[in-house]
Amino acid sequence: MGPVGVALGGSLRHPGWPVELGPLHLPARGPGATSGSVVRLRPLRRSDGRAWREIRLRDRAVIEPWDASSGMTWVQRHAAPMWRSHRALLTAGARRGEAVPFVITVDGVFAGQVTLGGIQRGAVLSGWVGYWVDSRLQGRGVATAAVALTLAHAFDAVGLHRVEATIAPENMASRAVVTHLGFRQEGLLQRYLDIDGAWRDHLLYAMTREELPGGLEQLLARWARIRQTSSGG
Repeated sequence: MGPVGVALGGSLRHPGWPVELGPLHLPARGPGATSGSVVRLRPLRRSDGRAWREIRLRDRAVIEPWDASSGMTWVQRHAAPMWRSHRALLTAGARRGEAVPFVITVDGVFAGQVTLGGIQRGAVLSGWVGYWVDSRLQGRGVATAAVALTLAHAFDAVGLHRVEATIAPENMASRAVVTHLGFRQEGLLQRYLDIDGAWRDHLLYAMTREELPGGLEQLLARWARIRQTSSGG
C-alpha cells in the first residue's frame, strides 16, 4: 500500500507531483505524554522562506558539515532571495520530472525538507533521497517518518525501481534513518561529493521495489521493530 496522499495535479511527465503525503502519527515521547506529533509532507511554498532561513541559520553547526561546498558564506546562502532561488530550482526540476521536493511539517509547522532527486527513467528508473530536519526535533522520528513517506511514494506513484542515499560515514544520525527503514549498505564511494570544503567519502545505501512489496505499511512495521529495542530514529 502506498502512502496516504492528496494529489494536487501532475502529469505523465512528472508522476507523483505535486502531492501532499501523510499524515503519519509519531509515538508519544517523554513523561506524561499522551499523544505524539503528526508528520506530513507538502510542496514548497513561497511563504516558507522565513522558517527555512531561521532554522538553517540557527542549526548551522549541525547542517554545514554535511552540506555542499559553496563560495558564499552561510549567511549569504540563506539571505531572503536565496529561498526564492532554491524553491524555483526544485520546482523547475519537479516540472521536468527530475525531482519530487517536499517540505516536512510537524503539527503543521515547517520542520525541514526531504527531496527525491536525480530521477532517471528508461531502463534505470532510479533516484536519490536527501533530507534535513530542525535539530530541536531530532530523536523523535521525524526524519524517518518523512523518508518512509517519500520512499513508499517513490515506488508507488512516482514509479521508480531503485532509491539511493549517499551519507558521510561520520553522519550517524542520517545513517540511522536509512538503517531503520531497511536500506542496504552497498559500498563506499571515495571522494564522492564536495562537502564543506573538501571531497569526501560517502557510504552508498539503496533499496529496490522488490524489497518493499508491502509499501508504507512494511516500512512502518520495520521501524516499529527497531523502536522496540532502540530509542533512536
